[in-house]
Amino acid sequence: MSHHREAVTAPGAPDAVGPYVHAVRAGGLLFCSGQVPLDPDTGELVAGPIGEQAARCLRNLQAVCEAAGVGLADAVRITVYLTDMGDFAAVNEVYAGFFTAASSGTGGDDPPARVAIGVAALPLGASVEMDAVVALPEGA
Repeated sequence: MSHHREAVTAPGAPDAVGPYVHAVRAGGLLFCSGQVPLDPDTGELVAGPIGEQAARCLRNLQAVCEAAGVGLADAVRITVYLTDMGDFAAVNEVYAGFFTAASSGTGGDDPPARVAIGVAALPLGASVEMDAVVALPEGA
């Protein structure tokens, strides 16, 4: 491993489904790999409405952030990948709720920058995937 980058493995997140790590810390940032709505306990995709799937993606990203000593509230950018852009409104509602002061685990009304991209397919047949770039505190 290079001295200017450090792999992060998150015990509370689902196992990677390929040859990658949960995140890499480099240059004051945490680059989180994409999270599909896998239940970390079962390793199975979350069934149910797209909102529940989006919430699982965000909770998985939160677990990755916590393993690096930060929170998802420190994210500077999140990318959302959807196989059906018709799901955008439902995902957006869950996403907005996650980044409010009343939500658990994020603590702020200052959401990160975001990109939403329509894609033909996602790993394991998922309907949604999210990745994040997170600011690390000084000296971390």
